[in-house]
Amino acid sequence: MTARAGLAAKPDTSSLILLRENIGRVAVLTLNHPQSLNCLSEAMLAALGNEFTAIAHDGTVRVVVLAANGPAFSAGHDLKELYQHRSDDDAGRAYFKHIMSTCSTMMQQIVTLPQPVIAAVQATATAAGCQLVASCDLVVASRTAKFGTSGINVGLFCSTPMVALSRNVARKHAMEMLLTGEMISAEHAERIGLINRVVAAGSERVVALKLAETITAKSTLAIKLGKKAFYRQLEMPLADAYQHTADVMVENLLGHDAKEGIGAFIDKRKPKWEDH
Repeated sequence: MTARAGLAAKPDTSSLILLRENIGRVAVLTLNHPQSLNCLSEAMLAALGNEFTAIAHDGTVRVVVLAANGPAFSAGHDLKELYQHRSDDDAGRAYFKHIMSTCSTMMQQIVTLPQPVIAAVQATATAAGCQLVASCDLVVASRTAKFGTSGINVGLFCSTPMVALSRNVARKHAMEMLLTGEMISAEHAERIGLINRVVAAGSERVVALKLAETITAKSTLAIKLGKKAFYRQLEMPLADAYQHTADVMVENLLGHDAKEGIGAFIDKRKPKWEDH
């Protein structure tokens, strides 16, 4: 197991706020600060950002599973940390901008990461914690997990979480969550498209790993091209989306793996991927 936490790693991994374990070709990142409900503090954001940067350049990792320890998946931004900076000369403006920019950059790292990211949600995910879930490519959640954009309850509209949320669920569902701040169940989250699967409590990590293993058996090149194209075409007009994805298909078809995969299908044998 390897682990990093912010700028420095300590020998005792129980003290690290973010753990990393490599299980075969899957990198498991675990939020490990249960005493703060795994808040996305400045240190946690830095630790996540550092790991995603490392994973993006790690050819041995094909899928990432993002999990958490403790009674909450993530309670979002560390409000105490933010509030302390109200006494700054600028009333906290510079620090708030820094945190929001850092958080937004980290969320976008998940989307642009070549490898798929699967969230294994064992408990509550609120505000920026819900944003973290929505930013992942796939989500497996415990039946006891709950989700909410609760910032409105403390006078803070979840504007940045809204970006990821509104790209996962329909407008009316997103607005209801944002305006009320009320929690929704895992079953409700599945119905509106925020998560993929609801599983028995305690089995979410195992199911996420099984899903990850299924994906690792596919061509890494095809997945990399496909994930990038998926998010890019979402923001395009229809005609532009078809033109872009047609170009991606051509690039994919010209690669070794597509040639091998189609040949294996015709020959009725298992393909041997070379990831190019």
